[in-house]
Amino acid sequence: MASFSTSRPKSKKIIRFLNITFLFLFFFYLATSYFIDQPTEPKVNTNHSLLLQESVKTDGCSGIHDYIDYKSKCVYVKSHIGCRSKGYINYLQVFYCSCGQFSMVGYFLLLLWLAVLFYLLGNTAADYFCPILESLSKLLKLSPTIAGATLLSLGNGAPDVFASVVSFTRSSSGDVGLNSILGGAFFVSSVVVGVISLLTGSREISVDKSSFIRDVCFFLFSLCSLLLILIVGKISLWGAISFLSIYLGYVGVVCIMHFDHYRKKNRLPVYGSQEEDFLERGVPLLGHSDHEKPTPVDKTAVEDQPSSFCNLDSSFSHYLGSFLYVLEFPLYLPRRLTIPVVSEERWSRPFAVVSVASAPILLAALCATHQGKEFESRTSLVTYLIAGLIGVVLCNLACLTTEKSNPPNKSLFPWLAGGFLMSVTWTYIIAEELVSLLISLGYVLGINPSVLGLTVLAWGNSLGDLIANVAMAANGGSDGTQIAISGCYAGPMFNTLLGLGISLVISSGSKYPSAFVVPEDPSLYETIGFLMGGLVWALVILPRKNMRLDKSLGVGLLAIYLCFLSLTVARSLGLLRLHGVS
Repeated sequence: MASFSTSRPKSKKIIRFLNITFLFLFFFYLATSYFIDQPTEPKVNTNHSLLLQESVKTDGCSGIHDYIDYKSKCVYVKSHIGCRSKGYINYLQVFYCSCGQFSMVGYFLLLLWLAVLFYLLGNTAADYFCPILESLSKLLKLSPTIAGATLLSLGNGAPDVFASVVSFTRSSSGDVGLNSILGGAFFVSSVVVGVISLLTGSREISVDKSSFIRDVCFFLFSLCSLLLILIVGKISLWGAISFLSIYLGYVGVVCIMHFDHYRKKNRLPVYGSQEEDFLERGVPLLGHSDHEKPTPVDKTAVEDQPSSFCNLDSSFSHYLGSFLYVLEFPLYLPRRLTIPVVSEERWSRPFAVVSVASAPILLAALCATHQGKEFESRTSLVTYLIAGLIGVVLCNLACLTTEKSNPPNKSLFPWLAGGFLMSVTWTYIIAEELVSLLISLGYVLGINPSVLGLTVLAWGNSLGDLIANVAMAANGGSDGTQIAISGCYAGPMFNTLLGLGISLVISSGSKYPSAFVVPEDPSLYETIGFLMGGLVWALVILPRKNMRLDKSLGVGLLAIYLCFLSLTVARSLGLLRLHGVS
């Protein structure tokens, strides 16, 4: 997912709206969970009670639509194990019990929360994950090509990767992760490439033939490997590791081609000064330049606010500006207080000290939650005490080794490693809740959750790629177009190989020495078929057009995606029924 700037006025308004939405939903959840729902339990008749007792023995929560009145559905949700959310909020209970007969209110609240989660997922990657990866690439002195094939792809694909891992490891709905990864890959490689081709067709811009064929062929090989795994229906630990290692082979080929290109072009040794030449051209490693980087929330934001209220009293505008500044805190502070940030622009010693102290406690809470242990238990209490002790030690070290005005220059790697770990933790937490919400929405709407993963989750995670890559191609000339097209294939391939690869390794490792049974979803064959059709179309058309992007490529790719989308929507609405696909 591409980075977004948070310094523009429109973005500020959106952020405040999302923060106000979060506060409203938070207090609504507290009020309905602890004050309204507690005193009374909905009553149902005897026939419904007997039916509920029988339904508890079934799997899943699909039987919710067997009942008409909301009280019966509420009892079903509370008594049925399959309806319990794998996240932190029981969305079905909120919809059927808290909202009750006001179903439209329930839909509205769930959609608002969906928007907040999408914002948090993208903003965490943009404001924390990507800057940390950029600093790591500079600290490790990685060449731009290697950084682009590894850290750039990791930064852009973090939401998709973690959503896939969560769906396999926590939600027991691996088909959501599979459909999300493949749906996002199809959207980027078809819609984004198609839009770029239509916008740049009149300029007759050519892309590098060797890089394009390399990326598309590796992508096709990855999809063929995945198709073989789905046909077999199960995979061992070593098979999952082999699938994951395909990406290492891709990175190796990228590095060899990069070094060979520079050796021929510049007649320099392999270990020349490629990185210095690249940096001198001012091209950013992680997809955004300095003026596009998200600006931190600081005191200057408060000082700038009164200027937009020039017709008001200065003291009133000051308080109003301060109030608007505070409204940005609910979604900002929890992450800022637990993710160490050592960039020059966002350095704050108090935040740094507090973050290293609170980060171990958050990790301990996450471990305790996943293990199903209560805080009062002796084991969890010891875990929290150890985490608190580690936090105190790290807090004292941070106080002794940092300055108020500047971030640390020495021993920077532990800070970056800690920031990387905590940004990954937050991305995992948000992705876990997002997948849980989509599964619950699938039950509420009567739609297979995998269809929501294929559409809503895939579109939400790929929207940033659409905006960033199209803008880069439209404004960056031939070089910008080349970077955008490369990202449209390298990024989805990274998500497919690492997102699904890591998920399969974790899942098969938990079943070792037995094989892991891959979730059955016949629609996956359809998705992979259309995705491979789009890749083959591009692989055939571009060389015939001398690698020039034109309208024939764009129209063909968009037509393929629209056919696939029409088929998916028709099937989900019951207008079309394929053999073995529900």
